[in-house]
Amino acid sequence: MTEHIKKQLEAEIRQLEHELTHELPLEIKKAASLGDLSENAEYHMAKQRQVFVNARLGQLKQRMAELSLVNLSNIPRDRAAFGSKVLVYDSSKDEKIEYKLVTSEESDVSKGLISTTSPIGRSLVGKQVGDTATVVTPNGNRELEILELVTIHDAKE
Repeated sequence: MTEHIKKQLEAEIRQLEHELTHELPLEIKKAASLGDLSENAEYHMAKQRQVFVNARLGQLKQRMAELSLVNLSNIPRDRAAFGSKVLVYDSSKDEKIEYKLVTSEESDVSKGLISTTSPIGRSLVGKQVGDTATVVTPNGNRELEILELVTIHDAKE
């Protein structure tokens, strides 16, 4: 699962590094050749883009480092964590909902893919069947009772 995310991040890193080392220097050189840099919009836009690309590369490389630290042996076998499928009963909506706990890059609420860093994800992490997770929302607290749990380890077997 994290391998797919790593490949996406690596592709974006390669594209941004190419832009930073090949395209932007050419744009800056071309813009600088137009004359007075104090009123040269093309030059200033290229320099701003260069700063943005550098910052984004830093973020992506940090995220890659974080993902490389994901160790399946550290993920609990009896509690909700990354990779778990959790069936909950939402008493405020009077319905059962299935969530899968994923990375922030994979999250898609419409498909039930909830990031472990989202409010719902954070409330579910560490819970077992029978536990109740409280999610704080702007409309008040939601109580989610854990009905079923399939951890990443169970799914692999």
